[in-house]
Amino acid sequence: MVSRQQRQETLTKNEKMRFNRQFRYVYLRIIRFRGHPNELALGMAFGIFMGMMPIIPFQTALALALAIAFRASKITAALGTWISNPVTIYIIYKYCYKIGSYILGYDHNTKILAPVIEAIHNGEVLNSIIKILSAEGMVMAAFLLGGIVLGILFAAPSYVIFLYFFKAFISWRKSRKVVKA
Repeated sequence: MVSRQQRQETLTKNEKMRFNRQFRYVYLRIIRFRGHPNELALGMAFGIFMGMMPIIPFQTALALALAIAFRASKITAALGTWISNPVTIYIIYKYCYKIGSYILGYDHNTKILAPVIEAIHNGEVLNSIIKILSAEGMVMAAFLLGGIVLGILFAAPSYVIFLYFFKAFISWRKSRKVVKA
């Protein structure tokens, strides 16, 4: 008869094996990225640009559309949108609004942002989108304009950084193949 502790240890080992297997799969998928470094870096830049936009449910779809239109990597475009995640979304939304309202000459110290920030703190990202859309037109314009500015500020240098990264990565992968052969 198997004790409860032995079953728990077996479950823990199985979970570790499952996690290791998933991690290995993701690692191999990344190692096997195909494409020219320019395509990969451009896809990442499009993803980061769309990740800065306050349009959470549509970020990946729009990043993929940009990647298809400009013949960039669709995988890296989808990965780039992960810049907006539960940890960073509060900061991104806050600065989208502040930058956009500053450019539009709108008072960014108003309490309009409070319900959006409260929804983000509660983990209700879709509710925050609804609150943005239900606010005044200037508030929505401030969020979008700030998102465009932040997107450009982060996407442009990320293209250059990831271009060098993918060049080095591809040359490392080629050198690894030579050593194995």
